[in-house]
This record gives sequence, C-alpha cells and structure tokens, in this order.
Amino acid sequence: MNISELAQRSGVSVHRLRRYEAAGLIQAGRSAGGYRRFDERVLREVTFIAMGRALDVPLPVLAQLLPRYRAGTLGLDELMAQLRARVAEVDAVIAAQRALRRRLVDHIAWCERRKARAQSKAPASPFPTRKARERQP
Repeated sequence: MNISELAQRSGVSVHRLRRYEAAGLIQAGRSAGGYRRFDERVLREVTFIAMGRALDVPLPVLAQLLPRYRAGTLGLDELMAQLRARVAEVDAVIAAQRALRRRLVDHIAWCERRKARAQSKAPASPFPTRKARERQP
C-alpha cells in the first residue's frame, strides 16, 4: 500500500508516517517509480506506535519496544510495566504542578497582605474628608 492509503487506514497523517520512517520506526520498500510501498504488517506497527503516542509514550521508548512487538515477544507484563512507569511519570508531573499551584496561591496571599498593609498605612490626605470636617469643633 502507498503512504496515503496507510495514512487513511491507520488514521495517522502522512507527515507523521514520514517522521516515523525517518526515525527508523517503520520501513517502506520502493516501487519502480520510487514511491513508498508499505507491507500490510506496517499497518499493525503504525497502530501500535499511534496508540503509544496517544498515551504520550516517548518515541525512544516505543522504538525500544517495537522490535519485540514485531517479533511477537513483547509480553503483556512488560507492556503493563511500561504503562505503569508512564503513570508514575504523570503522577510526578501532577505533584510538581500542585506544588507550583500552592506556591502561586501563597504568593498571591502575600501580595494581598502587602497591599492591605500599604493601604492601611497610606498617608492622610491634606484635605479633610467630610466626616473629618463634621468632627471638628
């Protein structure tokens, strides 16, 4: 199949397929006219890569898994271990973002306290307010 058919059947853009080929993740043969020709098995590999990317698995990790996936030796236990490792990475990012949020909220509160102090220590106006004039004897 040609690259546009592979893109249509896999749901992966032609541009992305070219990137995968350039990265060595998939291989294409060439027709007599020099066009890319992909074997049917590449559709399965592209689907595997696309599913991994949808889970934000980095391409280098997918590149390490792909030979075993092709050979049929990538076990579910290893795949689940990779996914658990990715969950741990996501949890670490979430924790870091929560900590950053707490620091931001604390800083906003600090700014609000400074603002309130500055307003309470504001110099008196040289012109008395109406209330101040009413209090004068």
